[in-house]
Amino acid sequence: MSGEIYSYLFPELLAAGARDVYLTNIMMKKNRPAQKLTVLTPASCRKKIEEIIFKETTTLGIRRRQVERSCLERKYLKLDSSLGEVTIKAAYYEGDLVKFAPEYEECQKIARKKGIRLQEVYDLLKREAAEKLF
Repeated sequence: MSGEIYSYLFPELLAAGARDVYLTNIMMKKNRPAQKLTVLTPASCRKKIEEIIFKETTTLGIRRRQVERSCLERKYLKLDSSLGEVTIKAAYYEGDLVKFAPEYEECQKIARKKGIRLQEVYDLLKREAAEKLF
């Protein structure tokens, strides 16, 4: 399958409810290189996800298995930063803050608008969030 198809496929799967989509390089029978598509999705979205995969890819079959998932508690906080208001995603383990980060899409917009590197935006916002929110 042409690699270009994945640029179309990934957003379609995510919009249909997939939680994650990724590729893994593998070797098929007769030593043929290939890419394995993995889609993590809730059972409630399975039928729609399978429809998309069957219609939009060259696959003839799908292997399914159940997995369990553990997640950190998340809170979304607003930070009034020197670059404007930004959403900070904070993650907690058993009530303790273990990590936080500014939202990617908002950082990307700021970097483009202000003409500065994305990493500079992240670094500045993380410093300001540490001082003002935590």
